[in-house]
Amino acid sequence: MLHVELVAHTPMPEKLVAAAAKLCYSSVGAADIMEGLTEEKTDRFLAMLTELGHESPIEHATFTFAIEGVSRSVLAQITRHRIASFSVQSQRYVRAEGFSYVIPPAIERDEKARALFLQTMQDIQNAYDGLAEVLLSAKLALLEREGTLNDRTRAAAEKSAIEDARFVLPNACETKMLMTMNARSLYNFFRLRCCNRAQWEIRELAWRMFDLCREAAPTLFSKAGPACVRGACSEGKMTCGKMDEVRARAAQ
Repeated sequence: MLHVELVAHTPMPEKLVAAAAKLCYSSVGAADIMEGLTEEKTDRFLAMLTELGHESPIEHATFTFAIEGVSRSVLAQITRHRIASFSVQSQRYVRAEGFSYVIPPAIERDEKARALFLQTMQDIQNAYDGLAEVLLSAKLALLEREGTLNDRTRAAAEKSAIEDARFVLPNACETKMLMTMNARSLYNFFRLRCCNRAQWEIRELAWRMFDLCREAAPTLFSKAGPACVRGACSEGKMTCGKMDEVRARAAQ
């Protein structure tokens, strides 16, 4: 099950961004600017900044999320957002014993599709376990013949076995990650992934992250969200046709 937490972010992100923007036009330093920024002044200046679309100062604020219960399919998509930092649970070092997986809603709703999906997951688990055992046995036998079998080489053999056995694991496999993005990258992420045209799983993740960011820095993210929040739909003929609904969701 999808679980997202905002585990850390830049202290006073909105005040920092306001100070960064003001510094460009000020004769005094950033520390002096921050000292003179009240909450009211910060909110007013950020509102103007976001209205103008001046985004470079918001790169100074970063947000770190702990993400669990997402599929490797989401991992493949989210890492395309390259101005970010990722730490991901490794299938090379973590054995997939009774691996958890994400079931797409369309499959979950269909009894026959769900039964086929569950059987396929079990078949894959059996294949993974079987491959890991066969590969490990072969490697241990070789080490014994060479006279080099010990605790260290056994551990290396086990790692090598699951490293190759993982090739049969599906996109449905659940994974965990820690991800850090600056606010400007998050603007881009929300613009693309909160859109109704985004794949359902990463869209759900994006909206959860969006809500957490809005809670932590409401003024900074007041104009964030899918492209239609700030103007016309960017999808052209592929539009979902539900801009009012999406805008209402972003305004919650």
